[in-house]
Amino acid sequence: MNSGYFMRKEGSNKTRALILTEGGKDIGLGHITRCISLCQALDERNIVPELIINGKGIVSDLLRNWRFQIFDWLKLKSKTFKMVSGADIVICDSFLADINFYETLSNLVKTPVYMDDNKRLDYPRGIVVNVSIYSEEFDYPEKEDTVYLLGTKYTILRKEFWNIPEKKIRSNAENIMVTFGGGDRKSITPRIMEFLRDKYSGYTKNIIVGRGFGCKKMIENLKDKKTNLIYDPDADQMKKVMLESDIAISAGGQTLYELARVGVPVVGISAAENQLRNLYGWKRIGFLEYAGSHDSKNIFSNLKYAIDKIQPHKVRINRSMIGRNIVDGRGSRRVCNQLLQRQAISRGAK
Repeated sequence: MNSGYFMRKEGSNKTRALILTEGGKDIGLGHITRCISLCQALDERNIVPELIINGKGIVSDLLRNWRFQIFDWLKLKSKTFKMVSGADIVICDSFLADINFYETLSNLVKTPVYMDDNKRLDYPRGIVVNVSIYSEEFDYPEKEDTVYLLGTKYTILRKEFWNIPEKKIRSNAENIMVTFGGGDRKSITPRIMEFLRDKYSGYTKNIIVGRGFGCKKMIENLKDKKTNLIYDPDADQMKKVMLESDIAISAGGQTLYELARVGVPVVGISAAENQLRNLYGWKRIGFLEYAGSHDSKNIFSNLKYAIDKIQPHKVRINRSMIGRNIVDGRGSRRVCNQLLQRQAISRGAK
């Protein structure tokens, strides 16, 4: 077990909160990033959660400012349930936990919270949070003891993206950003770099190289004089790159919501099947141009078509406005407010 401790203020209202999630090189870091965003919103209200992470290695770097433990909380259920028992708020953000786990959690915790992306389960008593662009399409069952927080109104972003200056939309596109998460297990980034070097050599390429990339050597070999490699960027660095970039080429995960908040027109590429709903949702509202799956035989012709389609100044202005209108940066606080209201109701009912 790994653990981390930090010098921060204690929760003044004595609220005990924990967050259970997973992440790492093999499954990505999106869940952890989302949970840290919730930590920041709770911290603003003098509540400092403890993170319990099922993961390895690189996750510790993300957690250095927070109190955390790293162990397989699904495998060690007895330990997990003992830790969370009686807690005021427990947030579970997982693709792996089954319904039995959630039912036990619901019985042990005053305010259980379940982060969901695809109506994965019929969740028990608690708060279900699905902030995806397509969440309101799901027919969640109405239950007297279950609250649903659905849609981009509740988009959970890191604190650096809560307040964003107006993005300048250049008359001519000059910079392309490439971002495929913290791991890029499919090594999509070097293939995109090679394509951009051949077809868009006059553009500055801002390439995000995550801490879990196994293709760093390939990326470094493809670097030219108009390529900026940004290694392991924190949220503030990501925000700066987005504000500088005219177009982004991105996978379909959490970064899409940050790009929308900043107002960067996006060409989306699917790196995994579970990203398709996200990509189609953003395409449907007119923010994103979808180029297809990373392994499509037509991916590069589709990519060129998509980039050329969103290059015109008016198109980029329109798409930037759509993104900023959909994600206003206040979602993390809205979720936090709902949790605390529910906790107050729970306390009053005792």
